[in-house]
Amino acid sequence: MSGLLATGSIAGAGAAAADDDVQHQGGAAATLDGLKTFDRAVLRTDGKTREIPAGVFEMTVDGGGQLKTYCIDIHNPTQDQAKYLETPWSQTSLGGNENAGKIRWILQHSYPQVDDLGALAKDAGSGPLSERTAAAGTQVAIWRYSDKAEVEALDPAAEKLADWLESKAENLAEPKASLSLEPNAVSGKAGGRLGPVTVRTDAGQVSVTPPADAAASGIKLTDAAGKPVTSAVDGTQLFFDVPAGAADGSATLTTQATTSVPVGRAFAGVTKSQTQILAGSSESTVTANATATWAKAGAIPALSAEKNCAKGGVDITAENKGDAPFTFELVGVKHTIPAGESRTVTVPVAEDEAYDFTITGPDGFKKNFKGVLDCKTTGTPSPGTDTPSSQPSPASAGGTSSGSGGGDLAETGSSNATPMIAGVAIALVAIGGGAVFFLRRKRATAAE
Repeated sequence: MSGLLATGSIAGAGAAAADDDVQHQGGAAATLDGLKTFDRAVLRTDGKTREIPAGVFEMTVDGGGQLKTYCIDIHNPTQDQAKYLETPWSQTSLGGNENAGKIRWILQHSYPQVDDLGALAKDAGSGPLSERTAAAGTQVAIWRYSDKAEVEALDPAAEKLADWLESKAENLAEPKASLSLEPNAVSGKAGGRLGPVTVRTDAGQVSVTPPADAAASGIKLTDAAGKPVTSAVDGTQLFFDVPAGAADGSATLTTQATTSVPVGRAFAGVTKSQTQILAGSSESTVTANATATWAKAGAIPALSAEKNCAKGGVDITAENKGDAPFTFELVGVKHTIPAGESRTVTVPVAEDEAYDFTITGPDGFKKNFKGVLDCKTTGTPSPGTDTPSSQPSPASAGGTSSGSGGGDLAETGSSNATPMIAGVAIALVAIGGGAVFFLRRKRATAAE
């Protein structure tokens, strides 16, 4: 398995992506149910004034649970029943926002985390607040930090709440992921323990499920002491124990927990849909997977990917734990990783574009990475109806507003004509194109 070929494409941002191929570092996955508790606000952009709804969205978690979120992407629309994934701040617009921690403070000190609206109104000096006006005031304060938006709540009490939250906010650290595995791909020779894969979670306990064919293949999941593992806690190190006689191959372990997702976690759309930030969570199902690849000899790769907002692309990391060089080709450029080393290739991807990279090789080797690069809040509203309807509905799956009621993009906090990037699939790099790759080498850590 020494030579691999990688193909890549960038599709229109509205293109669908298969859930099982979308890169996810772990945590909650949820479906957007819509804007549920909201009042009105006024947004000023490009010399125009628009009345928009502002408030709390709700999501249903895969496997069970409910989330409440606020928008941190005012100029972009939502999509009907959009799929969202818990995402590190660094892979969203929050990564480059010096005020991201203030947004977390606002979430912790306002509705719905503070459900005593009388006490909240007293602290803010706002006058009586309802759930609707408290939600609107909170959203307005968040937008001022997430999008640097010129926005005000229509209700006087909501506006006073927004001003108070904005003035009091302090920078807090990013909350930990509800569940993740680090790294989520390992490799090595058959006849040893491959890893470690470290569990990161705020849940009290995590269940660990071995690969589906583990019993037949003889593969075991163990801890650092070599004992079989069926559950784990934060910091537990997991290993794939692969028998010496195992045929070359790969396997995936699954971890799962039921926990409240930490307030302040970001949620990014699988397809292009405005980024959200968590305001509240019921007990919800969270998951994370890790894959091991092994062989008796030769190159033995472990492949992983994550968005790199700082460099405007996707980092694809190939680690070689074998005893021969590992060569692969990515978008027309060949890369060779010596035995015991790794290399990260940053593939440039345009803002708001969907991407789809598949790396294939001999013996059925295949690894696919999909997603949307959404790192900025730079959407620009287009001229349209200034006053959307009072009951918003999500933007169409095509990514543009539909109908004449003006309700589509009212839910997003932008004008009802805000466009979303769409188009047919195009080649990642055209013939003669000048893609720039950022390469870095590092010594792989010992896995034995």
